[in-house]
Amino acid sequence: MRLPLIWAVLLFQAGSLARGCPADCQCNQPQTVFCIARSSPAIPQGLPPDTAHLYMFESGLRTLSKDSFAGLPSLRLLDLSQNLLSRLPRNVFQPLPGLHNLDLSSNQLQEVTNESFHGLRLLERLYLDRNRLQSIHPAAFNSLESLLELKLQDNQLQTVPPLNLPTLLLLDISRNKIAALETGTFRVRSLESLKMAGLGLGSLDEELLQSLRNLHELDVSDNLLARVPGVLSQLPGLTRLSLAGNGLISQLRAEDFRQLQQLQELDISNLNLNGLPWDFFASFPRLRAVTAAENPFNCVCQMSWVVSWARLSKASLRRPEETRCHFPPKNAGRLLQQLEYADFGCPSTTSSTSTVPATSPKLPSPLPSSRPLRPEAGTAQPTTRRGGLTTMASPAPEGQPSPEARLCPPHACHNGGLCQPGPNRHPECLCPLGFTGLYCEVAGGQATSPPEPTQATQVAVRHVGSTSVKVDLQNYIRAKPQLKGIRLTYWNLSGPDKRPITLSLPAALPEYTVRALKPNSSYHICIGALGDKAPQEEICVEAHTLHPTHQQHAPVTRGKGPDLPLVVAPSVAAVLLLLGVAVASSYYARQRRQRRKAQAAPGTRSPSPLELEGEKGDLVTQSPKTAASLSLEYEVPLMHPHFTGTGPPRAPGPSYF
Repeated sequence: MRLPLIWAVLLFQAGSLARGCPADCQCNQPQTVFCIARSSPAIPQGLPPDTAHLYMFESGLRTLSKDSFAGLPSLRLLDLSQNLLSRLPRNVFQPLPGLHNLDLSSNQLQEVTNESFHGLRLLERLYLDRNRLQSIHPAAFNSLESLLELKLQDNQLQTVPPLNLPTLLLLDISRNKIAALETGTFRVRSLESLKMAGLGLGSLDEELLQSLRNLHELDVSDNLLARVPGVLSQLPGLTRLSLAGNGLISQLRAEDFRQLQQLQELDISNLNLNGLPWDFFASFPRLRAVTAAENPFNCVCQMSWVVSWARLSKASLRRPEETRCHFPPKNAGRLLQQLEYADFGCPSTTSSTSTVPATSPKLPSPLPSSRPLRPEAGTAQPTTRRGGLTTMASPAPEGQPSPEARLCPPHACHNGGLCQPGPNRHPECLCPLGFTGLYCEVAGGQATSPPEPTQATQVAVRHVGSTSVKVDLQNYIRAKPQLKGIRLTYWNLSGPDKRPITLSLPAALPEYTVRALKPNSSYHICIGALGDKAPQEEICVEAHTLHPTHQQHAPVTRGKGPDLPLVVAPSVAAVLLLLGVAVASSYYARQRRQRRKAQAAPGTRSPSPLELEGEKGDLVTQSPKTAASLSLEYEVPLMHPHFTGTGPPRAPGPSYF
């Protein structure tokens, strides 16, 4: 509509004025006149009679008269914005029967009468925003039979007159002083966009909007709404919805949005939300953008599903730099989009091996990343299975749902889909035949029901400490009679470095302790046959290391006698250690003297510096069998990029949970 000043100046060369063009105006383009950046208080005289577009914004206009636009019957666009007009004379626009666009924004108008727009039956766009309007006559717009857009935002209106505009598509009344809207105000059956931001509305009358069946955009931001308007259930055609800035809304319910299947953009920023209902965004299959900034989110386990959604969904998260955690203290101020699943403090499903009562409820089987398994029946203990590898899970406290139940609440998957925790304990859906999608919401796809697994070998994992887990390999070895060796691969799922570490283990090793792990972290451990290139034959499991304050220590057994042995034993060990060091030093000095004598003998070659220090001699004394055994990387991995010293890794700060 409005051409900026800089573009208007560039379009015309200075001094190139057409015949009949007023001073301080530009008439180079056909039927277009620019009279901008002037200081005259009135409309210039002598405009070309065939003018169709007249731009007079920022021209210093203060008054209009009934003859201001006489002799301009072809005018279709009139831009009088950013001037100093304080009133509109009666019938001032009546000489413009063909006018389609009228921009009066950013003036000082205080009133609109019933005769302000007489004669504008073809007017399509009327902009009165950013004025000082306090009143509008109830019949002010009655003659505007073709009006498509009406902008009244940023004024001082306390009421809006009944709008009987059957062709209106856009209405903006934002940022006025309208505390309530009466039923029957909007008689605009074709309305597509309604903006009512910043009015101070405490509620939204359902009868006011229920007739707007064609509404696509609704903006009720920056009001005093305490809950989501119930009228949303009667507006199934909405594609854009903004509830932002209603700080009294502290909870969203999925049922309030159930009818909004066409929604594409949702703004729930600057509310008072601590969390979101599980799988909240699954109600909007066509969602393209979400704004959830400036909310005091509690980044605890109930919010962990948002991480999976943000990474898998096609919808974008707008203003991510303002979408942060408020609680708990360990997550305060962190970007929600950058959190890992482990940061939410969800209960670990892998703990130390223990006996679980047979009456404990059976937990649902989690969904593997590449080879999904169906839940097995007949097991008495709650176990977590991944590709056949079993870990023992601690039972949920009595009266509380299990971690899997919290991740997969009822009706999580649509169309009969089965919800199961997937990799990293993220919920995933197994879709029945004919449905696909993240939540089985798309019809017409192939079934994602998993195939029947082959006979799986069970391998148990138990904790040794906060930085070690022990993998039992006996059952796997029994199931592979021709096994030449075992390939064990593991990588950290919680930290930034997720590069796998692969070890080669002998086939006769009954168990292996994976050491130098990070405490309070999740690891993915896979076992396969050495030399087997088929990844589908691997058995994988996720294990969670203990927190440093929950390490498992062997109990100290003490008798009833005196405590003297506990004091003497360390002293004796220290004396023996000193004696051993002295003997070794004497032996080392004697060897060096013998080498020097041999060097002095004629015909003897000069030893290398390495031989003089004894390293090479030590290496060549190793038997071939001993050297071959070094190729198997068991008990302690040969390389660990994270740790350079012999002590345990530095543990992170204590978890909030």
